[in-house]
Amino acid sequence: MVQADNPAAAAGSGQPESKGIRRPAGLRARFAPWLDWRRGWILAVLALLVAFLLAFHAEVPNAVGNVGSLLESFLPWLGLAVPVLLGLALWRRSALALAAVLMPAVIWLNLFGGLLTDKGSGKGDFTVLTHNVAAANSDPAGTLRLLNDSGAQIVALEELAAGAVPTYTKGLAAKYPYHVVEGTVGLWSSYPIGGVAVVDIRIGWTRAFRAEVTTPKGPLAVYVAHLPSVRVQFDGGFTAGRRDVSAQALGDAIEAEPLKKVLLMGDLNGTMNDRSLAPISAQMRSAHGAAGDGFGFSWPASFPMARIDQILSKGGLRPTDSRVLPADGSDHRAVAADYRY
Repeated sequence: MVQADNPAAAAGSGQPESKGIRRPAGLRARFAPWLDWRRGWILAVLALLVAFLLAFHAEVPNAVGNVGSLLESFLPWLGLAVPVLLGLALWRRSALALAAVLMPAVIWLNLFGGLLTDKGSGKGDFTVLTHNVAAANSDPAGTLRLLNDSGAQIVALEELAAGAVPTYTKGLAAKYPYHVVEGTVGLWSSYPIGGVAVVDIRIGWTRAFRAEVTTPKGPLAVYVAHLPSVRVQFDGGFTAGRRDVSAQALGDAIEAEPLKKVLLMGDLNGTMNDRSLAPISAQMRSAHGAAGDGFGFSWPASFPMARIDQILSKGGLRPTDSRVLPADGSDHRAVAADYRY
């Protein structure tokens, strides 16, 4: 009698059960945690929060503690959350969290991915440099070597202590025969300087001026500025009010500049992502954003976390390279850029 269709007979026949019948169940058991959409939902929410802050940072209000500007000052660092969340999502075996982490990753790359490549296009017609040399500079001689070896034709210095001005004037005289100092900011140049005028940035003393530099290619309006410092305080938040007022005053002065080609160099105590610098950044182009390599962080010198030392231009000046120089005795690093007139 044929009993092949009898399950009981088949079970007692001594024939092994087909492994192909059990394998799908094993795979399902292995991947079941990944398919449980309840796993990792907290990680998914955190990933979406990071994505929101990256995509809509301009919507974060400044009304309380200037928190919006504080976020924008260190916005690139939000990218560090992506690998952390990715690792936790893999550990939790959560497909939901993995999918959510893709959002901040894509948005971050859209915002900052272009900074990871070198956009320089070679040597320009002249090189400019700006450096907050710090009133408490621990190595002025080293700073002078850095400046003299930089190859720059136009050098802007900020936070010049009155007693240090003769040291810099003497130490830079051989390469930079033209110079002007107004308050705590100064300009040294291989090219003639004229048309100097103090710019009132509404802080009660001089930390900005305008000068006309006559390059071999033609005249250039050069603004040197050191905007007021900002602080992060537990009781007051991001105290940037005075800087914001100064940024508006400086932006107004640059907008009214009669010369077409304009260069701004200095310590602006803010990044180009910070909305509060819009009176300046909306009308000028960042040398590092256009021709730099990497993030170009300049402060603090020991472990740079933000680019607050800026070189900006308008009127057809084309940056061909931008770079950050090695650390010296200052708490800032000098930044330099090449330009074609």
